[in-house]
Amino acid sequence: MKRKVVSLLMVAAMLTGMAAGCGSEANSTNVAGGNAGAENGGDAETENPESEDLETQEQGKVVNIYCWNDEFKSRYEAYAADLAEKHGVEVNFVIVANENNAYQNNLDQALMGQEAAAADDKVDVFLIEADYASKYTKSGYALDVVKDIGLTEEDLAQQYQYTKDIVSVDGAQMGTTWQATPGLFAYRRSIAKEVLGTDDPAEVQSYLSDWDKFDETAQKMNEYGYYMLSGYDDSFRAFSNNMSAPWVTDGKINIDDQINKWIDQTMEYTEKGYNNKTTLWAPEWSADQGPDGKVFGFFYSTWGINFTLLGNSLADPEGEQAVGNGIYGDYACCEGPVPYYWGGTWICAAQGTDNIPFIKDMMLRLTCDQETMKQITLDTQDYTNNQAAMEEIANSDYSSDFLGGQNHIALFSEAAKKIDMSNISDYDQGCNECIQNAFHEYFEGNVTREEALDNFYTAVMERYPELSR
Repeated sequence: MKRKVVSLLMVAAMLTGMAAGCGSEANSTNVAGGNAGAENGGDAETENPESEDLETQEQGKVVNIYCWNDEFKSRYEAYAADLAEKHGVEVNFVIVANENNAYQNNLDQALMGQEAAAADDKVDVFLIEADYASKYTKSGYALDVVKDIGLTEEDLAQQYQYTKDIVSVDGAQMGTTWQATPGLFAYRRSIAKEVLGTDDPAEVQSYLSDWDKFDETAQKMNEYGYYMLSGYDDSFRAFSNNMSAPWVTDGKINIDDQINKWIDQTMEYTEKGYNNKTTLWAPEWSADQGPDGKVFGFFYSTWGINFTLLGNSLADPEGEQAVGNGIYGDYACCEGPVPYYWGGTWICAAQGTDNIPFIKDMMLRLTCDQETMKQITLDTQDYTNNQAAMEEIANSDYSSDFLGGQNHIALFSEAAKKIDMSNISDYDQGCNECIQNAFHEYFEGNVTREEALDNFYTAVMERYPELSR
């Protein structure tokens, strides 16, 4: 059985490589590299490795946690570091940046060597993202958080259902997360006042409440010398997360009408100067969020506001996060034209771990405990995966200085209820990446629309040979 699971990860790693181009003491090992690349190995048969009764194993002395940046490390150190002393373990973070699929490649190699690894060298915990979650939840290397780890249905009761569905296989939940990631539209207050005459979120929303009004506002922004969006990818998730069908059905790739609408809008914005022709994560895109940026707004989910936008908007990357530094306080949020979600990070326990008691306590503390969830949001402005905690903050006098005193948690709380996961597929990461990459060339004027579409199909079918047009 072990050989079959190993082969799944090996195939996924090989196919992705072809397409490369999303403690009380804690240590960390950083490995150069960095993106969220490799996909699952298609719809190949999977089986769980045979394993002994994990609850009866003697607990190891080192907990190895694999992740791609220090976000989860910071959450652990701030809210759960005492668990290392309680369990008598050393927590070691193996951090491999995402570029060129380095994180997944490194994790795949470690998991394929799991059985032969020394006890304290094994992967104990690894983190995954939504777009490639199924690769790992179906691989046999992620443990059932209820059956194997010991979390109860009561423990998980306040988590948003969609966060469970993303990592569930045949009714078994194979991971858990501290985040829920509904999306909003974050805009510059100063630009809104100048162009729209108001920066009030409710009034600004009236200018953005559907795509027709959004386009009309883009024209106004252009007339005042501003860009509506930064670049080609900014509105992508607002369209792709509202597709009427999965990317793949019965082995055939579908180009949903929402994807065509994204292409149409983006080309129009590019031709009319409504965007600044940047690409996601590029330095120019990040700069557009800062004090010298001329971009009205950005589609962002929860992590994007507290983690990415806030960092990019500071004049001094190492400066104090205070009003007056850069454009801190000049952003606000509204619902935007459509509900959507973007991203999120899930914690998985690795098959073969000898640290089940520690992992259970960590998962309980960081993904199930209402008071911890509430405190994370109050401290970091992240939106956490506990409905009761978020409703409490949404209905309070909470406000974000970064967002000019707005209680954006109330908006996120409503948006989270509208998330629809019914059209996710095993191929989401590859299709999302390939369609954006292929059409960058179209937006730049280097290929025709038909050529861009052909390039998309070619890239997807190289990554997933079992698919067809």
